[in-house]
Amino acid sequence: MPPVRRVLLKLSGEVLMGEKQFGIDPAFVAELAGEVKAAKESGLEICLVIGGGNIFRGMAGAAQGMERAQADYMGMLATVMNALAMQNALEQLGVETRVQSAVQMDQVCEPVIRRRAERHLAKGRVVIFAAGVGAPYFTTDSGAALRAAEMQCDALLKGTSVDGVYDADPKKDPAAKRFEAVTYDRVLGDNLKVMDASAVALCRDNRIPIVVFSIREKGNLARVLAGEGVQTIVQGEA
Repeated sequence: MPPVRRVLLKLSGEVLMGEKQFGIDPAFVAELAGEVKAAKESGLEICLVIGGGNIFRGMAGAAQGMERAQADYMGMLATVMNALAMQNALEQLGVETRVQSAVQMDQVCEPVIRRRAERHLAKGRVVIFAAGVGAPYFTTDSGAALRAAEMQCDALLKGTSVDGVYDADPKKDPAAKRFEAVTYDRVLGDNLKVMDASAVALCRDNRIPIVVFSIREKGNLARVLAGEGVQTIVQGEA
């Protein structure tokens, strides 16, 4: 991975469940916060985006007959809940954190204001961007890609429950092969399930490498940032 100064870490909401079936596992969130703190103490500026799938997923709601836009707004609110949980866990470890939401809710967090976010990062705070892009029909992956571009991040780190990008679903196909590196165009052309297409295209157009790794392995974030650990890098030339 190229040297990085500022990264955007995208966590899937499901990761916050820990071993639970649903919701937020405070003990596991505290562990994740410890990983983020260690990464920050290595000298990085960190932006965070967290999905909402552990609480509510707009696509799933729409599949069950809800209006898609309404379901997506509910999903956005779920990401705010996750952001507040992570903020709480980080601040308990002494890491100053600010949450900025694309859906305005002044009682609980700030609105997304890029220059204010820049100021927070300059002061050594972690900034968590919530509520995706603030519009339905866009996933939190698109929100992560947008914020990574907006904040001029050197890389987008996608922490999931799998350890990289495969040519098939490793949970279903034991013969699935993992890529060490793969191009944006291959990901889009072969419909490899990294992030949704609009997020990958936005990263490609802004030359932001996407690093896919497993966040469930303890200490893995630090290893990946050090250029070690199991990961897949999505970039222009693999």
